[in-house]
Amino acid sequence: MKYWVNLLITIIVVVATSPLLAKAKVETPTTINFSSQLPAQQNILLGIAKGGELGAFASELNRKTQGGLEYLITTTEFTGEAKTTRVVTAPKGSGYQTILLIGLGDVSENTDVEWQEIGGNAAQKALAEFKTIPPFIVSLAPEKAAQLAYGAKLGSYYFDKYKTKSDDLKTVKSIEFIVSDANATRALYQNEIDPVANAIWYTRNISNEPANIIYPESFVQRWKTHFKGMKNINIRVFDEDDMLDKNMGAIYGVGQGSQRPPRMMIVEYQGGKKGEAPIVLVGKGITFDTGGISLKNPPNMWNMKFDMSGAASAIGTVHALAGRKAKVNVVGIAALAENMPGANAQRPGDVVTSMSGKTIQIRSTDAEGRLVLADGIYYGDVTYNPALLVDLATLTGSASRALGKDYAALFTRHQELASQFLTMGVSTGEQVWQLPLNDNHFKAIKNDVADIMNSGPTAPGASAGAAFVGSFVREQTPWVHLDIAGVAWNDKATPVKASPGSTSFGIRLLNGYIKAHFEKAHLENSNK
Repeated sequence: MKYWVNLLITIIVVVATSPLLAKAKVETPTTINFSSQLPAQQNILLGIAKGGELGAFASELNRKTQGGLEYLITTTEFTGEAKTTRVVTAPKGSGYQTILLIGLGDVSENTDVEWQEIGGNAAQKALAEFKTIPPFIVSLAPEKAAQLAYGAKLGSYYFDKYKTKSDDLKTVKSIEFIVSDANATRALYQNEIDPVANAIWYTRNISNEPANIIYPESFVQRWKTHFKGMKNINIRVFDEDDMLDKNMGAIYGVGQGSQRPPRMMIVEYQGGKKGEAPIVLVGKGITFDTGGISLKNPPNMWNMKFDMSGAASAIGTVHALAGRKAKVNVVGIAALAENMPGANAQRPGDVVTSMSGKTIQIRSTDAEGRLVLADGIYYGDVTYNPALLVDLATLTGSASRALGKDYAALFTRHQELASQFLTMGVSTGEQVWQLPLNDNHFKAIKNDVADIMNSGPTAPGASAGAAFVGSFVREQTPWVHLDIAGVAWNDKATPVKASPGSTSFGIRLLNGYIKAHFEKAHLENSNK
């Protein structure tokens, strides 16, 4: 009898947690193709520079139509301003039916981010007009055309895998770019840009999944699938027993209330010199956050599936670097747990011991992200002695209220790092803003019962949260804390993201920073 009861319980648990509850097709990133031959399709996208200036391809079409294209641009008063578009009937003799004119702005002045936004905006306008993206014709240098294609790929992203009606689907399989030098553009794009775009795509997909699909174990399995076949990658995963053996009481305590146990995923990429200190990226990975016993307000709880965005972006950044064979050593750590109010959940007032030996009084079980980071970031610091340690976390509502959707909050003990990250944020389109972190914030989290507490100080919430995380980082370690609570997801489209949901914030920023400050230094040292 006992056997049959246990079997029935097992079946119920498996069914209740099975990903088959939501069936969906497997999605792959949009493919970008390059050619130097004018296409034969009925519709095209045609890039026009500011002032109506025609490039080589547009000039060829103008000659073919005996000046008809130039006349059309003039009569429609299309000026070519960046991100403007105009649908026109193709002039007679062009061989096309409809042309979507795309304003390229000042082609000599546009930054990489501006090219990306032009490309993403064009892709979205094309989808709205044609339900697909026709060939995109531009006469640009390879480095500019590659950035335009990058933006088009990111801008065409749409999470629609659970839609069942074909009319609702917006996913694009491929986009063709007709460019002046297809070979050079293709080489640049495939070697340096597409690996980053693919990592962003995978990160957005994982972050957008509902919590019955992505939980600690399935997060690990999904990323293992994406890393399969990549060189210089080593993956380790800590389960509950490993956490107990390593005295990781902080992350273990967060996950103990859930039927889905916690995990810590460590992805090592060895692209630099053997023995060279790595960059360590640690991400908060709360795959769903009810608040635990300190239950959240239910109406907006649905979006707590995005509480693992930091972990997704940390691992996604490693995937991007490995994909483009970056000459650096990098470690990504995802501290994963589901925060549930189960019978075994930790309570306000409980005391846990972290891997560092510091004890923590739980004031609020809804301040759980800093707990999983405590063990993840300490492990990363003492194990790898990193050249740079960065953590990403949807940590506080305070950061979101202060900076909205425009900036992630940045905290550090090292002002030079703050300045560098601020500059890189502008260059990559993922902007950060520095908020204060001082001794008063560390004093504010001290506790009468344990060494520190996870919530409840009078200090500003975002700074207190940063101080808590910083308590588990050695003072000599170059460390940056990114609170991405306000920017990890967005309910509106942007030029480089058509789908509401995950923004994959941090990948473009960190990829750019590592390329500029580590790979460049590595290359300069190699040339000496």
